[in-house]
Amino acid sequence: MTGARRRGASKWKEYRIRVTFRVPLKFAFAWCTDFSPQDAALEGESYRRKVIEHTPRRVVFEDLEEDKDGWFWGRDVVSLRPPNRWHMDGVGNRREVRGDYLLTSLPDGRTRLELRWKRRPTVPEAKPLTKAQREASTRTAWKRFAAAMERDYRRSQAGSRTK
Repeated sequence: MTGARRRGASKWKEYRIRVTFRVPLKFAFAWCTDFSPQDAALEGESYRRKVIEHTPRRVVFEDLEEDKDGWFWGRDVVSLRPPNRWHMDGVGNRREVRGDYLLTSLPDGRTRLELRWKRRPTVPEAKPLTKAQREASTRTAWKRFAAAMERDYRRSQAGSRTK
């Protein structure tokens, strides 16, 4: 199995995106690191997520998705580093990934997320995405997350004003 995995493996490719949220850093960190089965719907995807472990310092989850080429499975271990960063190591039946997430406070209560990640397929990909395509796809997902996060923040503020 090790030889077969090596033959199908590629070099690590690096990616980077930035997204800005109209929420304070503390809210952004709590929201971004509260992994749940509902994440796929927020992202506009169809994978199923099962959260295996969720502690103040670590989250472990598995995602499963079916497409025309079969099943995609991944297990991610997230190390939480409050108040503003987390690291993710993921393995799966088709890829390995490592990611570093950093939140930075901006003026007017906004927060910037900088995501840097490395990915490598463990089997040959039928249609590999270019660097620009993968970054654009990830940026789109995070913009969807941002919209949901900002909506949740507005609701939380409206609720706190009525108390």
